[in-house]
Amino acid sequence: MDSNPYALQDQIAIVTGASKGIGRATAKLLAEFGATVVVADIDEEGGNETVDQIETEIEDSAASFIPTDVSDSADVSSLIEATVDTYGGLDILVNNAGGSFDDSNPHRIDDETWNRIIDVNLTGQFRCAREAIPAMAASGGGAFVHVSSVNATQGIGLAAYSAAKNGVIALSRLIATQYGQHGIRSNVVAPGSIITDASSEKLTTEGPVRQEWLNQYPTGHFGTPEDVATAIHFLASPAAAFISGTELLVDGGLTAGPDQHLEEMMYDISEL
Repeated sequence: MDSNPYALQDQIAIVTGASKGIGRATAKLLAEFGATVVVADIDEEGGNETVDQIETEIEDSAASFIPTDVSDSADVSSLIEATVDTYGGLDILVNNAGGSFDDSNPHRIDDETWNRIIDVNLTGQFRCAREAIPAMAASGGGAFVHVSSVNATQGIGLAAYSAAKNGVIALSRLIATQYGQHGIRSNVVAPGSIITDASSEKLTTEGPVRQEWLNQYPTGHFGTPEDVATAIHFLASPAAAFISGTELLVDGGLTAGPDQHLEEMMYDISEL
């Protein structure tokens, strides 16, 4: 048995939304630590690119792509079934697929937009969990890592997205308490502002909005997909064997306190 508590040899992992960003970084990192990775995404070109990167960059890696729309129950059922049939089980599910999809303020968002965002970000994670739980139990247990957001912990904005991501936390806790007896752990990562290809230009372009938002971060910078992938890997690994039903904030200190300008005005620590 490998003595490295972060090793994932002989582990079968599914990562949804793995065609780019956090999902791609996570799929690659899990593969680096020995997991066989199933890349699940609605974007076939991006999903296959992730598999190609894993197989070309990581020696002795194994990965495959299964096109999956998490808003389609039949797709999700086929994903789990194909994974188990091909690899013999399921040990890790990273519930990552999601997006804000033209979200807005509560008084502006229409029913169609609200329902779509809830469906993908919350119900989509539920669909994946519902199908994965029996398969994971049959494998002797495993780990869920659900991707939420700091929007679930603070009233930052994005009405439907925030509500959905808060629901993800409740869903994860429920899985942890009800299925722990089957060797299943369930945890959440809640990222802050992570710079990806899908990031708003207001965050990636120098200007007053970007600077003011950076001022909210004690670390003084935004995160990367790899920052989140590292946290997901930890929660999925044997190193986190006694951790279940909790949330890990990956937010550069965003939720730890007030605007950093206020901190500087109140407490001068310019000289240590």
